[in-house]
Amino acid sequence: MRESFVAGRTLPEAYHNALTDLHENGDIVDCPDYDQLQKESSMTVFVEEPTAEPRISRLIIGGAHELQQYEMEVLDGILDFMIGAGEHTWEYTYHNRYAGQLPFIIEELKRNLYSRRAIMSIRDFAVDSENKDPACLQSIQFFFRDGKLHSKILFRSNDLPEAFFYNAFALIRLQEKVAAELNVPVGSYCHRSNSMHCYEKDFQLLANYISGIQTRDRADLTYNYEDFYKELMEEEIPSIMKMVADQKAKYGIR
Repeated sequence: MRESFVAGRTLPEAYHNALTDLHENGDIVDCPDYDQLQKESSMTVFVEEPTAEPRISRLIIGGAHELQQYEMEVLDGILDFMIGAGEHTWEYTYHNRYAGQLPFIIEELKRNLYSRRAIMSIRDFAVDSENKDPACLQSIQFFFRDGKLHSKILFRSNDLPEAFFYNAFALIRLQEKVAAELNVPVGSYCHRSNSMHCYEKDFQLLANYISGIQTRDRADLTYNYEDFYKELMEEEIPSIMKMVADQKAKYGIR
């Protein structure tokens, strides 16, 4: 199974390099669970300065609404109530899996800033071994080194063109949150997926992304977050919270 390491100074740069690497070098293998082929590689994506601008790639499915909602799901747990709420609801959320562990992380790093024990396990064997859609994210670990807080993320499986950017953006926001609690700067972000893949249904999407990377200026492929996209995302919060209220009403949850 092929191993690859890609890097970039910013999140979009690393993401675009990952797309290119998978497109050019990924192996075509069967994916019987979804009755199609996939392009796959074991991949580590390293982002040197995850909060540097530009922070937003235009090569994603969705936009400001979807990215804001996903950030709020991961950081704030706005859809945790969907776990076990009724038929066809969820078995887990990432926020629900890590939130109870986060106080330990903060206290452990306050106890020993250079600790190697600041790790949160996301996999729940009892649930995930019986789940048709088990958690892809497996663990989140933080290290304070070189005067900064670095994060190391492990996924068992990650859809590169559809999911990676959302996952990485939200987990970097979590890294910022922990760094702020410790009053230290944000360091690098390292995102490992044992199966970084693109499903056959998205082969053309991946090819289109690569065409954009090869032919368009960087400025046409990215947005700045702090002085532009953040405001667009925040404007979506009222509609997102209305959706949350509607879902709670649907399931009779206060």
